[in-house]
Amino acid sequence: MFSKILIANRGEIACRVIRTARRLGIHTVAVYSDADAKALHVEMADEAINIGPAPARDSYLRAEAILDAAKRTGAEAIHPGYGFLSENAAFAEACANAGVVFIGPPASSIRAMGGKSEAKALMETAGVPLVPGYHGEDQSPELLRAEAKRIGFPVLIKASAGGGGKGMRVVTSLEEFDDQLNGAKREAINSFGDDRVLIERYVTRPRHVEIQVFADTQGNCVYLFERDCSIQRRHQKVVEEAPAPNLDSHTRHRMGEAAVSAAKAIGYVGAGTVEFLLDEDGSFFFMEMNTRLQVEHPVTEYITNQDLVEWQLRVAAGGPLPLNQDQLSIHGHAIEVRLYAEDPQKGFLPQTGRLEHLAFPPEDAFVRVDTGVRSGDAISIHYDPMIAKLIVWADDRSSAVRRLRTALSQTQVVGLGANTEFLLAIASHPAFLAADLDTRFIERHQTDLLPEPAPAGDDVLALAALGVLLERSAKARDRAAASGDPYSPWAGNDGWRLNDDAHDTLILRDGGTDRPVHLIYRRGGYRLDLPGGAVEATGQLAEDGNLSVDLGGRRTSATIVRRGADITVFHQGGSHRLTLIEPLAGADDAEAPGGKLIAPMPGRIIAVLVETGADVTKGQPLIVMEAMKMEHTIKAPAEGRVEKVRYAVGDQVEDGAELIVFEEA
Repeated sequence: MFSKILIANRGEIACRVIRTARRLGIHTVAVYSDADAKALHVEMADEAINIGPAPARDSYLRAEAILDAAKRTGAEAIHPGYGFLSENAAFAEACANAGVVFIGPPASSIRAMGGKSEAKALMETAGVPLVPGYHGEDQSPELLRAEAKRIGFPVLIKASAGGGGKGMRVVTSLEEFDDQLNGAKREAINSFGDDRVLIERYVTRPRHVEIQVFADTQGNCVYLFERDCSIQRRHQKVVEEAPAPNLDSHTRHRMGEAAVSAAKAIGYVGAGTVEFLLDEDGSFFFMEMNTRLQVEHPVTEYITNQDLVEWQLRVAAGGPLPLNQDQLSIHGHAIEVRLYAEDPQKGFLPQTGRLEHLAFPPEDAFVRVDTGVRSGDAISIHYDPMIAKLIVWADDRSSAVRRLRTALSQTQVVGLGANTEFLLAIASHPAFLAADLDTRFIERHQTDLLPEPAPAGDDVLALAALGVLLERSAKARDRAAASGDPYSPWAGNDGWRLNDDAHDTLILRDGGTDRPVHLIYRRGGYRLDLPGGAVEATGQLAEDGNLSVDLGGRRTSATIVRRGADITVFHQGGSHRLTLIEPLAGADDAEAPGGKLIAPMPGRIIAVLVETGADVTKGQPLIVMEAMKMEHTIKAPAEGRVEKVRYAVGDQVEDGAELIVFEEA
């Protein structure tokens, strides 16, 4: 076994590898960019080396800097995690040439599966079922269009060199093929430096089921069962579970054997995942093989009681697989969700900024949190916006779903948008409870999963108001205690009046609506006039924001997070953000004029689709940005004229920058 390894990655996967290495007594070396100097993975590792500026291309993608760090620290092996250089054959070769073990498959295996077209040809030879399609080298638009017509619409255009949903488009008709092809190629060249694509029949209601495989240098290869990753958004996984619901043992065995055949066909070593489309009739088709550890590997670890990172380390050190196929079995059910910094109500737009408050459910044998950030850390434009992975386990699926809902209700994010409530909506949806899954689950149930934001109810208004009042009382007591006359009524904050009841009004802005809460101070509490009627209220507010209240004889609790005028109320699994309007604080800033074509976040312009002076129609694409590893298309808000295009292809733009001067017709 190794005595020291370097982790060529960041965030939650770097932290996760460090935990296993620490348990095994292996010394760890972290690498970090300037932006990650105070990151959690840097703090956890035994040593850490700076490898360059914030952009990944200048740091985490610099193979020579990583190898130099390994040489300087005496690391015997490099764990690449996932993403970055994990599936880079040239990096695997460079490690071998430098005398450092690459904790992953041989470069030849990575190359064999690196191009989707070549991989499918190999799989066809190995007898692995394929989706009907075109995987050839001729990339002329005319031939690709003809092949799509031959296959029959709908078809799927996929970047040959990549994954993660980038360079992928569903095309429903010949008329839209050219536009979708251009978009797929553009995203592919920006993401992978290779614009080759393949075309496949689009299975109308498939499930995405993948098989975890593992092979050693002695020729042994096993499958550690399957994961269902059908719930996706933009072809990126949102929910993963193991084992796959409603998968019979015969199909599981056939898929597992096909995955092992795929791995053996390319001389695979280490952890890998063979991904399949599973049709409603039980037929399945090879999609691709990921030659690395997957983001969703914890659900496999839960149901097999195995540590896959430990398996990686033992195999990379030359050891045999810890177990053979007959020794592996499934125990219970596990589900993983990905907590992202994004705004589901705005097209899942990635969010950047500081995590002012971050709280997770307590971890135990049934709940696991894999994260690389803490309260106070920032989500940067340079890297993936994932905050954490929440993983739960139980004896059966229904119990695991209940445990997932509880874990999500205990998760709190303040400072930037997160998809917590969206995940909770999925976990509570009748179709999810019934395991009625397919890759268009979110699309089919979007109305249920993304309802219009509801106004704050009486409970939320009462809790927010009590949070403000109790915080003021605590500060008043502190001031009184520090004063020369702590018992003076003038030092209090209980609304004392000489000959009258004490009245007050708190104005809480809910979205764009002001919601006044009128109150009368009572001995030991308050009377709150709410939209649904008056209620007598008392409460206690702890320093950590935990609020225990009595509302008219009904006890409940919440967490209140206050940042200046912003108040976030976490209550019964939901959250609501309000703004306290202080009349003496001055007038509100004027609202920005509507209809401006502005950058929704920092990014780079990758396509300008109109010229100055052009007349455009509502919804017409005007500019394409790349930000947070995804494309974002800016469209005309109405019929009108482009008065000026302010940026060109390749320009970096800041959040809120006006991209186009637009005049509505």
